[in-house]
Amino acid sequence: MTVPAPESGIHKRVVLAEADIDRALTRIAHEILEANKGSRDLVLLGIPRRGFPLARRLAQKIAAVDETVDPDLITGQLDVTMYRDDLRRNPTRSPLATQLPPSGIDDKVVVLVDDVLYSGRTIRAALDALADLGRPRIVRLAVLVDRGHRELPIRADHVGKNLPTSSRERVRVHLAEIDLIGGSAVNEVVIEDRP
Repeated sequence: MTVPAPESGIHKRVVLAEADIDRALTRIAHEILEANKGSRDLVLLGIPRRGFPLARRLAQKIAAVDETVDPDLITGQLDVTMYRDDLRRNPTRSPLATQLPPSGIDDKVVVLVDDVLYSGRTIRAALDALADLGRPRIVRLAVLVDRGHRELPIRADHVGKNLPTSSRERVRVHLAEIDLIGGSAVNEVVIEDRP
């Protein structure tokens, strides 16, 4: 259902509700375990802002399947702000702290986690940042949404939902850990269309 936002004329369409996000993350968690043949040497690094809470949710789902996993010990945050190639064109946000799990990333299977895969430039920056921190055995990519329009030869290994979009549309991911809308925590993915 498309609903115009009265103040802006932007049409908003919810494409993933809370239950849809939860199902997608459950499926991705199982895919990660299957691809890795278990949880051994697994590290989930979320890319701020919304990739980190998604990584934490994935770690909790993996721990629910494999009781030997402590979600806090396999989850970290990888800030890519200073590795971006568009710092001159776009206003920068303050860098957040990169937090690696206690076991580090050397010789680990690192799964980068982000909310939306678009041009591929954020993931390129993440790979550069990762190279400065250590040498993983394998690097994979998990995203909640792949919207297409790649500018670099990058693809996700695990995708919650493929959403073909036009370049004028914006995909917004709202997560309860970060987003309050109308005073309430919200979990949803919305496409905004600017007429």
